[in-house]
Amino acid sequence: MAKLIALLNVIAWSGFWAFGYLALSSGTDAGNQTVVTIILAAVGGAAGIWAYFWLVRHSEATGYAKPRNRAVLQDEEAA
Repeated sequence: MAKLIALLNVIAWSGFWAFGYLALSSGTDAGNQTVVTIILAAVGGAAGIWAYFWLVRHSEATGYAKPRNRAVLQDEEAA
């Protein structure tokens, strides 16, 4: 499953950059094409962020990466 999500991550970020470039480089007369490329770039960016965070959580849970440093509240600090 992790390899499938990693593949989705690569494809999503590729779509984000490709469609983002098309949206930014399109002229003012493009009209509906600009809206479609902006929507596709946003979907690619959202899928890329979701896949990246899923992979980070998965790698921490399986022990492949160190877990994040978290402060632990002491009893006197919590009160």
